[in-house]
Amino acid sequence: MAFADSCSRPAGASKGSEAPEGTRKYLLGGNWKANGTVASVEQICSDFIDAGPIPANAEVVIGVPFIHIPICLQSMRSDIEIAAQNCSLTGTGAYTGEVCASQLKDLGVTWVILGHSERREGFGMAGEDSELVAKKTKMALSEGLKVMLCIGEKKEEREAGTTMDVCAEQLKPAAEILSKEDWANVSIAYEPVWAIGTGLTATPEMAQETHANIRQWMSDNVGADVASAVRIQYGGSMKGANAEGLLSQPDIDGGLIGGASLKLDFFTCINAVPSP
Repeated sequence: MAFADSCSRPAGASKGSEAPEGTRKYLLGGNWKANGTVASVEQICSDFIDAGPIPANAEVVIGVPFIHIPICLQSMRSDIEIAAQNCSLTGTGAYTGEVCASQLKDLGVTWVILGHSERREGFGMAGEDSELVAKKTKMALSEGLKVMLCIGEKKEEREAGTTMDVCAEQLKPAAEILSKEDWANVSIAYEPVWAIGTGLTATPEMAQETHANIRQWMSDNVGADVASAVRIQYGGSMKGANAEGLLSQPDIDGGLIGGASLKLDFFTCINAVPSP
């Protein structure tokens, strides 16, 4: 029995209609990064309980620091799933400092964020390349986790017109080792690196163009059926003020939201999901 099964979480609430059969359900992901204390996390959980119902055509997941996962599995409203922000390439064993996918699954975690630009770049240590990210994705899926697979270009790559070349290069290793069945448990989080934490945001039209290109690449390289079903989240500083415009685009199926997910503004983003 997973740790989460022994927890009595506060009930959530739903509103509106489910996504029609054959359409993509919106995926609103939060990423708390390395933020929060025990006290602040408990306060966020409390605030979110009173934040109102979640649209029935949206799935909500929050990626929290490893140390705060148990608190959230006990105190976060039950209609918000809990994700880890990373997991190891290995199984259990002599891997000091690592947290593996099977341990996360055992705890009751359902999702993991992999390939985030900050981890690809590194922060005082070597960054993760796309081959490693793909292998970690396969490992996580094999242990029963779902994966938000992050891709995206830097500012100089956007200005050079190579956005899709970069995204394709990051997707290719995953496309080579994941089965079509695997992709049912993967979302693609497109995060223009130049827009993360900078206050800059791609216009809805810019974001839609890239999302459509990613979907076309998936159709050409994995399969039209997978491309039609896979959810592509926008991860470039989505917040309450711009969520409605972004989520109105046909190929933007949600967000991977940083700073706003630590505040009630997260629910402004959630409530911007279009009605089916």
